[in-house]
This record gives sequence, C-alpha cells and structure tokens, in this order.
Amino acid sequence: MTKHIFTLILCVTLFVSCKNDSKTETITTEVDASKSYDQNDGLITLKGDFIYDENQNAAVIQTSNSIYGVVIDDNMKALNEKVKAFKKEPTDMVPVTVRAKRFESNKEDAWQFFVEIKETIKVEAPDPEQNDVIKIEN
Repeated sequence: MTKHIFTLILCVTLFVSCKNDSKTETITTEVDASKSYDQNDGLITLKGDFIYDENQNAAVIQTSNSIYGVVIDDNMKALNEKVKAFKKEPTDMVPVTVRAKRFESNKEDAWQFFVEIKETIKVEAPDPEQNDVIKIEN
C-alpha cells in the first residue's frame, strides 16, 4: 500500500512540475515579445495594413487612425518580400506589425508623417472576411 501511495505522489509531483515548466517558457516568450514593443529607443510600434506599389515606387502603412508613407529602403523591401506570400492581388494590403522611426514630412504634397522601418515584428494573413476592395477594370 505504501508503494502505491509513494508512486501516486511521485506521478503527481512529476505532472505538476512539468506543467510549471511550460508556463515558464510561455512567460519568457511573452517577455521577449514585449521587450521588442516597449524598448525606449525612440521607435514606435505600428500595427496596420501595408502595401507597396513597385510601379509607383511608393509604400504606405494604414493604421486604424492614420496613414504613413514608408521610406523605401532595404528594411522595407525585406518586409515586402515577406508580405508577397500573403497577397492574391498586387493591390492587397497585408496586416503587419513593425517598429519604425516616425518623422514629419516637410513637403506639402506628401503624407503628413513618414516612417522608416527598423524591425519587422509580425506579418499576418489578411482577413478573408474583409471584403472592402474596389476593382476598376478597363
């Protein structure tokens, strides 16, 4: 009887200790992700829809309340390569989360703010239920 109780206690202890290990990994992952969002380095985190038009050589990120012009550089081109995997049409906008440096434009006929992408945090598949695309055919 004592052997059975000891075995039962051992199994419960192993089960509980394994369960705690997975919680620790999850917390560590969340801490690493939040470190990227909350660094005090002068960058902002933007979550919005990204599009790059190679013909016009223009890129924008549209957040829920603003539209930013995007500086065309190597980081933007790397983001565009990741975004291509999610596009069905060249005009599709893809949800992204990036860390970027924001600055005000000094041109009258441009976006009020531009961003220079420094880090890509996440690229997501567009919502298939969102159907707000206007297509113009000739």
